[in-house]
Amino acid sequence: MPLSRRALLAATGAAALFPVLPTEASAHPRPRSAEAIRQIPLQGAVNVRDLGGYVTYDGGRLRYGRAYRSDHLAKLTEADLTALAGLGLGTVVDLRIPAEVGYDGADRLPAGPVPVARPVTDNGLFGQLMAAIGSRDPVRQEEMLGGGRAAAFMCEVYRTFVTDAANRAAFAATLRDLADPRRGPLLFHCTSGKDRTGWTSWLLLTLLGVPESSARADYLASNAFRAANDARVREGLKQAGLMQDPELIVPLQEVRDAYLDTALDQVRASYGSLFRYVSVGLGLELRELAALRERLVAGA
Repeated sequence: MPLSRRALLAATGAAALFPVLPTEASAHPRPRSAEAIRQIPLQGAVNVRDLGGYVTYDGGRLRYGRAYRSDHLAKLTEADLTALAGLGLGTVVDLRIPAEVGYDGADRLPAGPVPVARPVTDNGLFGQLMAAIGSRDPVRQEEMLGGGRAAAFMCEVYRTFVTDAANRAAFAATLRDLADPRRGPLLFHCTSGKDRTGWTSWLLLTLLGVPESSARADYLASNAFRAANDARVREGLKQAGLMQDPELIVPLQEVRDAYLDTALDQVRASYGSLFRYVSVGLGLELRELAALRERLVAGA
């Protein structure tokens, strides 16, 4: 079960910064549908979204046009660049590791936004996937990815969001940037825009007082936005003779409740509470959390 933020914040003095929070029993009400999420339609990226519009516990609403999440932007078309320019971005934070940037290419950006390279380790995921596919060996691919091993590997990736100091520093820096009006509207992304980006988005929404059901639905919505593209990738691998059973990579392409819950379990194990992960693990002060909320939430 997700952490009870009421209990976490009330005893720390942080409750004054956030709305009244639900009990554990109400942590999984009906999720917000993916259709209600504001997608930015582009040709060269499929998981680009404005994080505005979510309603907080105290009746505030996240401002549109301040925070965006996406997959990588290396394949944007000229029309995409025009659309992206229309967002007025001030900063684009790239959470990919150098190997991913080398494979897909650097972001294509319009004039204006400042690119920030801020790699978060994927715990070897990219290398694991490339090794499995590159082997062209169905036996080795089954040994590496089958029998629940791919999903287990993804869970370990999520653990590093909590345990790895450099990862924590990257998440903290991104949240600070989002609170800084000098940065302008900010977009953050990784390769698929679902795991490192998904954890950052979940943290952001949670810290702003968005209900757990909405924050989790936003995390899981990557599956809907990426489904057609990911299916084409699997079919391409099969047609190219690289994989006899491309369904083996589905756990690597998807986001799942179990992945997010693994990170939350590690938060409990390492810090005891979400607030201590944020305040001690990420080193964010109450004034910084208040600035984040002031900048991104209207009417609170």
